[in-house]
Amino acid sequence: MMAETDIDLTGTIDLHMHTAPDVGPRKLDDLEAARQAAARGMRAILLKSHVTLTADRAVLVERVVPEVRVFGGLVLNASIGGFNPAAVEAALQLGAAEIWMPTLAAAAEPRPRPEPGLTIWDDHGLKPSVLEILRLVAEKDVILGTGHLSPAETLELVPAARAAGVRKILITHPEHPPVEMPVLLQEELRDRFGVYFERCLITTELGHGRLPFSVLAAIIRRVGCATTVVATDFGQLQNPFPADGLASYIAHLRAEGFADADIALMSQVNPARLLEL
Repeated sequence: MMAETDIDLTGTIDLHMHTAPDVGPRKLDDLEAARQAAARGMRAILLKSHVTLTADRAVLVERVVPEVRVFGGLVLNASIGGFNPAAVEAALQLGAAEIWMPTLAAAAEPRPRPEPGLTIWDDHGLKPSVLEILRLVAEKDVILGTGHLSPAETLELVPAARAAGVRKILITHPEHPPVEMPVLLQEELRDRFGVYFERCLITTELGHGRLPFSVLAAIIRRVGCATTVVATDFGQLQNPFPADGLASYIAHLRAEGFADADIALMSQVNPARLLEL
């Protein structure tokens, strides 16, 4: 297998990386992430934070490192008020490329604290604030990320998003805890609603996850390269730098027998479509 440094990343895009400044330690900051991506010829990166907006940071980083496109977004966790349409509207005005449903604050997340996590439901179905957020996402035609919602929540959110006019739906790391979406449900969402699936390296043994890479490769084959986006979700101290992680991802896909055209589809073409590059 080729070394990470020998893998050509020209034109690739990573839609999921965590960078400093953050409330916890990260392996690199926004500027270093952009510089490393530019040095490897990557086309774009998307910065993600569980606690704050990254769209405004992305604008400044791209001005400093214009060789790579830099995008940001907003996660609807408790730190920004949860399902907060005003925060979403401001994020979109600042250029957010993706709005994620709750992640670490999601009800599906195990939590030692007694307070419940965030869910898209109230006693009457989808919360009005969630429906308003879907309207805003559709109006700006950006990516809707499903975050750490349970499969049952995602199964209700996706048709509501489509009904609201959302075109770009990206199922966030469907193999990763606490999501762990059954493959049959993935196939249903693919066939009925044309969603994309963001399959992150962090889920696998290569990112200190539990899933053997061969299992992830088998899921990609079954659900299809046409609806898959490969991303790292890296930035943790114990994992490689995101660019090196993406190179490792590609090397392991080749070792699993994926054709270069399919790898390009998942690492270049599909994410570029979502970003409209």
